[in-house]
Amino acid sequence: MARNEPKSLESLLPRVLARLAEESGKGHSLAPVWAAAVGPQIAKHTSPYTLQGGTLVVTVASAEWARTLSLEEASLCERLNARLGAGTVKALSFRLGG
Repeated sequence: MARNEPKSLESLLPRVLARLAEESGKGHSLAPVWAAAVGPQIAKHTSPYTLQGGTLVVTVASAEWARTLSLEEASLCERLNARLGAGTVKALSFRLGG
């Protein structure tokens, strides 16, 4: 049997964080992955809250942020899944928070 090449911690960490977030229901562990996927401007006004059943609930600073991000949901899911593994985030949901 061929042995798999060792994987770097950088490539494994996002998937480990996703698993922890899914198992615990707490999305804050995904904050570094979220920030890398959405960029600093969006990350400044948002944060992952919980990941359950493939839906990532994101806390947003205003209803305007929720509207804006909901228009980009497919693209955001794609960027997140590129880091977390295919199918990890199937949908986004937004909630107002501070």
